[in-house]
Amino acid sequence: MIRIAIDCMGGDFGLPVTVPAAVMVANKCTDVHFLLVGDAPQVEKALQQSSPSRPDQFTIVHAEEVITMEDSVEVALRRKRKSSMHEALHAVQDQRADACVSAGNTGALMAVARFILKTLDGIDRPAIATALPNQLGRGTTVLDLGANVDCTPEHLLQFAIMGSALVQAVEQIEHPKVGLLNIGHESIKGNEVVKKTSELLQATPLNFIGNVEGDDIFKGTAHVVVCDGFVGNVLLKSVEGLAKMMSGMLKQSFLRSFYSKLAALIAKPVISSFREKMDNRRYNGAALLGLKGVVFKSHGSADVLAFGFAIERAYMAVQSQLLQKTITGIEAITQSHHDKSCL
Repeated sequence: MIRIAIDCMGGDFGLPVTVPAAVMVANKCTDVHFLLVGDAPQVEKALQQSSPSRPDQFTIVHAEEVITMEDSVEVALRRKRKSSMHEALHAVQDQRADACVSAGNTGALMAVARFILKTLDGIDRPAIATALPNQLGRGTTVLDLGANVDCTPEHLLQFAIMGSALVQAVEQIEHPKVGLLNIGHESIKGNEVVKKTSELLQATPLNFIGNVEGDDIFKGTAHVVVCDGFVGNVLLKSVEGLAKMMSGMLKQSFLRSFYSKLAALIAKPVISSFREKMDNRRYNGAALLGLKGVVFKSHGSADVLAFGFAIERAYMAVQSQLLQKTITGIEAITQSHHDKSCL
């Protein structure tokens, strides 16, 4: 059984989203067991209302406190140690769960996860990674998306290793193509950090294809795109804003003439297909990479469907041994650098 701890109280909506989403996934995946972490009476009520097919797939773990979306990192880390977020991460630390999924405060989740689980050997800083939709109908994994604003070339190299391992595990791609986000494809472009990172990546066994530009993310030029957290977070918020704008435009009615209605009727299947492919709920679930445990962050405003996708990504990561592949990737790069330094 794959065991997943759910921070049931986290996010903008909490129980009305997290518990039904877990039940939805459990009804599809019979080999998963959920630790539902939160206020036990409330969780029990939400579980009963969700009518699981197999109640034995769920264990309720009581937590006295809740980390809100407004809580500072200090409050989350030091003053709310009995929160659902803490308890869910402790379940991973104690090996009662194989992964943790939370829609809670991003800064708090990163800080608490790093405090409880610690970072992997060879990794200085954890990174946030998620897939952004591209025109090939799959996702381009981008990292870091905001955990690390200032990065050294060594940090970006570590992000590339972790992102490659994530795509191998979740997307089942053997040698994912890794690109370095830059203002141009030419090697002479970019700041000194990017240029040095390119040199480091070229010396690794990774399938590094060189510099990529912003539009390459949506073309699907690379499976993994690496950048610092400042650039990544701006990119992510821009994409989210664009997706909301396009969704709003598609919802607007066409002109009320006969020909416009006819055109709308003909175009409806195409529009529906486009909306499905671009539905950002399908790509919900950002991995917190570099930790000694599998942790996935859902968007705080996720609905049941979106939170379900975040759970499924965590499920696939455990099933595909993401943690072990990350460790193996780090060891391979470290050994490669050691061998070259000895020559």
